[in-house]
Amino acid sequence: MTPNCPSQDTCDLATLRWRKSSASAAEGDCVEIADIPSGGKAIRDSKHLGTMPLRLTDAVWSAFRQAVRSGEL
Repeated sequence: MTPNCPSQDTCDLATLRWRKSSASAAEGDCVEIADIPSGGKAIRDSKHLGTMPLRLTDAVWSAFRQAVRSGEL
């Protein structure tokens, strides 16, 4: 399925290609991440697929990853 994402704000998140975080638990409780073609990332909890995913700009995603890697989060 081709993503329908004219902009980050109007992206149809159901059309994105979701991938499981490498740090997710083996029993299936995981965080899934998708690239938004117009920029940024979408993040969701696989246990709560009915909940709206978070949308992050590239700058916020980068800051989040840096904070996790440094142990700040």
